[in-house]
Amino acid sequence: MSDDTQRVAAAWGRIETWLSGHAAASAGLLRPPAGEADIAAAEVAMGVEFTAALAAWYRVHDGFDEGHGAGILPSGMTMLPLADLVDEYRMRTRDWEREAGVLPFARMAGDTWSGWYVDARRGEPSYGGLGHWSVDGGDDLYPLGQGAGGWPLVDWLDEIAAALEAGRCLRRPDGMDDKHDWPVLTGSQGLTWIDPRDPRLFPDGMIKLDGPR
Repeated sequence: MSDDTQRVAAAWGRIETWLSGHAAASAGLLRPPAGEADIAAAEVAMGVEFTAALAAWYRVHDGFDEGHGAGILPSGMTMLPLADLVDEYRMRTRDWEREAGVLPFARMAGDTWSGWYVDARRGEPSYGGLGHWSVDGGDDLYPLGQGAGGWPLVDWLDEIAAALEAGRCLRRPDGMDDKHDWPVLTGSQGLTWIDPRDPRLFPDGMIKLDGPR
């Protein structure tokens, strides 16, 4: 078992433990694991080999179901099931003529305009790094200014776990607080991430995490 595989399992275990204790609606949307044959079939369909970290994550859960509390990931995004990932990838490379090897694994529920990706282009300095994609804005490593290597997916998952456990906003690799990405709980036991400084995004009934729970 690779180091990335072990780290992904550990980081996601922490996240799932937190969800089970504090955001039952979100915990209930986690899908069963993807099988090795399912992952291999997705790789063949796209012609791209998953990074070790992304494959390890799908072995834990084949994405999330849609519904209240699906915005478990920063920016309120949901992890796509493998079948939806393949469809998104085909649309990117066929209709948008985007470069092959960039895997769009997450977006907001019901939104096909932007999301998170992992760079699976072997040999590139950004291989394994996290990025943000959008239809009109292209693909950009996240966070901007992190350097050619970007933010490795497994490190990002570690940081999500730490932010939830500490009840704080996401903290970028350069040590800066990402204050527009703060975990909040809804009144119906769902988790999402918003900028609580914007009253339009922070309606009554939401609870901003402010310290361990």
